[in-house]
Amino acid sequence: MSNFVPLNPRPMLQALVNDEVIVRLKWGQTEYKGRLVSVDSYMNIQLTGTEEFIDGKSTASLGQVLIRCNNVLWIQAAKSRQQEEDTKMEG
Repeated sequence: MSNFVPLNPRPMLQALVNDEVIVRLKWGQTEYKGRLVSVDSYMNIQLTGTEEFIDGKSTASLGQVLIRCNNVLWIQAAKSRQQEEDTKMEG
């Protein structure tokens, strides 16, 4: 039997408010990088100072952005992207 325990993402997101984050959309290779201003109870995301990246290339500077929750694939702290390492998988 697995010891998997579901994790509520809201505390993690609330801890990232006022930090730089990267948000990957479900569609294509689109990412947004900006400062997380707020997250609501539906997990809609408000960013400021936002840059758009498609296929890893900066395509636009957008400023204030509101991303609807159902478009988000993942969110991570921008500083962790710079320190990213492969995760060791153990069985």
